[in-house]
Amino acid sequence: MSSIEFSKQLNDLSGLLQAFAYKLTKNVEDSKDLFQETACRAYSYKDKFSPGTNMKAWLFTIMRNIFINDYRKKIKSNTIFDATDNYYYLNSGKKTVYNQAESSIMLKELKKMVEVLEPSIKVPFLMHYYGYKYQEIADQLNLPLGTIKSRIFFARKELKATIRKRYGKLVG
Repeated sequence: MSSIEFSKQLNDLSGLLQAFAYKLTKNVEDSKDLFQETACRAYSYKDKFSPGTNMKAWLFTIMRNIFINDYRKKIKSNTIFDATDNYYYLNSGKKTVYNQAESSIMLKELKKMVEVLEPSIKVPFLMHYYGYKYQEIADQLNLPLGTIKSRIFFARKELKATIRKRYGKLVG
């Protein structure tokens, strides 16, 4: 297919493509951008189009894929468009300020709960908490690896039970 024939077919379908772009974006300016991007990609990849096949479906697929990819990029970037006259992009990002007082109280309570655990499960649990691997704990305490894993499991289980007893069903 020659470039002239390709351009003519694309021109003939431009009205349908623009309507489809508006249906996807619900915005005149965004639909124009989507149509333009689709036309650019169509020209870039015209050698991939097989003459005799449905060009309308091929172009609609390109447009739909561009729209979906752009939508996913916007979701991932976590930006919010500020529609005021200055057109700034605001990054909603991860700038959350937490109340440190509440978390330090909970940490103190957890430390107290760990302190009352019996030493046979408390020591492996604390070593694991401080970053030791299971095998390192087993080697240092001269115990089998399975014993270390089960003691850490029992320590967690006991801590969960204590928290549940103290705070009700807040812990899963």
